Amino acid sequence: MLVINSYDDFASHLGEDLGASDWLLVDQERINLFADATLDHQWIHVDTERAKTESQYGTTIAHGYLTLSLLPYMWDQIVDVRNIRMLVNYGMDRMKFGIPVVTGSRIRLVTKLHNIENLRGICKAEIDFKIEIEGQRKPALQGIASFLYYFV
Repeated sequence: MLVINSYDDFASHLGEDLGASDWLLVDQERINLFADATLDHQWIHVDTERAKTESQYGTTIAHGYLTLSLLPYMWDQIVDVRNIRMLVNYGMDRMKFGIPVVTGSRIRLVTKLHNIENLRGICKAEIDFKIEIEGQRKPALQGIASFLYYFV
């Protein structure tokens, strides 16, 4: 895990690969809980019997936004940013879904520091990311995530 203690420390990694998270299983229970939380119960995500016969994947698939929502959890496995008062998710750029995450797949986050700026004492870090699916060439999701770090 990469430990970051200051803006300058973070900036020294500009253009570098920051690392990859552990693989995370996306199972039906996680998908069902996300469906309940978001009120998105589309059959392709939650109806395992129907998906066996009607889905081109032969099973259910994770919500795209479930895949996206796992980014902060996996990001915390890659970078430990210390000496901050607060972290704010600032935005997403050029985010694109690639291929679906089939239930039972394992995913991981792979990252690179795309850009970093000092905005009047606030660190804006832009992270190139890919959420990969184990055994697949195309990522499930990729883009640039922006975080605001308020260093002390």
